[in-house]
Amino acid sequence: MSVRAKICGLSTPATVQAAIDGAASHIGLNFFPKSPRYVELEAAAILARPARAARVKVVAVTVDPDDALLDRLTAILQPDLIQLHGKETPARAHQVAAHTGAGIIKALSVSEASDLAGAAAFEPVVEHLMFDAKPPKDSELPGGTGSRFDWTIMAGRRFQRPWLLAGGLDPWNVAEAMKLSGAPLVDVSSGVERGPGLKDPALITAFLDAVRRA
Repeated sequence: MSVRAKICGLSTPATVQAAIDGAASHIGLNFFPKSPRYVELEAAAILARPARAARVKVVAVTVDPDDALLDRLTAILQPDLIQLHGKETPARAHQVAAHTGAGIIKALSVSEASDLAGAAAFEPVVEHLMFDAKPPKDSELPGGTGSRFDWTIMAGRRFQRPWLLAGGLDPWNVAEAMKLSGAPLVDVSSGVERGPGLKDPALITAFLDAVRRA
């Protein structure tokens, strides 16, 4: 089975095109205002057009979104998936899915094997699970910090939903991460940046090439 890849936090036409050209399965557009990858909704809708035309899934990345934001996302972007990267409960994930009609990716912060236990409650109500490295305690961001966790704790794990491995991936380590974790999908953000929020099309291409060759 080939591994699929999501390029997250895109904000320019060139980086979206690099993701499309490299055969990414998903792109992520970030709607968390504290993130250096934040994009205005109207700009995101324009960025999403070529991805949608290429049948690349469009993901709206959110952190504890309220219904007003969900309404705007649905009306303007119409994302295929909404990523919940905050402290949302399974009940809230179900509400978001029902409210928007979009599939849900629920991100769970991981630093040790016991952190995986929370996934079971979300499996009935989400389309995908995401296992991301737990951010540093002083971080204002729930992800995208470049932190990583021990990928071997994912080895042999079976979930009812397809899952994404995230946290500290880059073009040079993603093949090892895939081998050690057995992940069916991988997610990258800061690992293809020249600086915070500054995606590099060449690094996106290198990352997707590494995924394809692994």
